[in-house]
Amino acid sequence: MVNYNKNNLDQVFSVLSDPTRRAIIQELSKGEKTVKRLAEPFDMSLPAFTKHLKVLEKAELVSFRKVGRFKYYYLHSNALSEATIWLNDLKSLWEHQLSSLEKFLLSEDDGGNKSDHNE
Repeated sequence: MVNYNKNNLDQVFSVLSDPTRRAIIQELSKGEKTVKRLAEPFDMSLPAFTKHLKVLEKAELVSFRKVGRFKYYYLHSNALSEATIWLNDLKSLWEHQLSSLEKFLLSEDDGGNKSDHNE
């Protein structure tokens, strides 16, 4: 397996554990948006919403550019890449384990241990 930055993975998964932040990431995956536009679908105050954005910024999942009075937030294109690689490695491991289990179970169905049949 690849060596991962444990602190980065911990931070990313901690950030993603919150449904509001996952929804923000999902929305930003469609393109950049102003804070006001991002906050519209959420039933919370703007200060509460901006706290979520600060957490996402600290985890380096999002950034913003300022144009006049407006902040336009955008998703870092490679922000989730390390977490995705980690999950894919686990997926490969589990698929291999399940494949091995399937082969074992099929061999048991086909007679398993041949010496048992000679008794």
